[in-house]
Amino acid sequence: MSTNKDPKKNNYNKWLALINIPIQMGVIIFLFSYLGNWLDQNHPSPKVYYVKVMVLIGVFLALYNVIRQVNEINNKQ
Repeated sequence: MSTNKDPKKNNYNKWLALINIPIQMGVIIFLFSYLGNWLDQNHPSPKVYYVKVMVLIGVFLALYNVIRQVNEINNKQ
């Protein structure tokens, strides 16, 4: 049960959390991509492209964050 008495405010908070999720995903993936590019420029390696590895890690972390936040929103209902 929700401790918030006003259902409109509770619904507003839920939508606000859902709107922030894609922004957070974009920021996480961008930062990991930027770090990968920096690593490729400053520590070149013929075998590994750091940007590919870092983007995959960023996508994994972003998806984990989305799943965690959606489960948290569902548990509050």
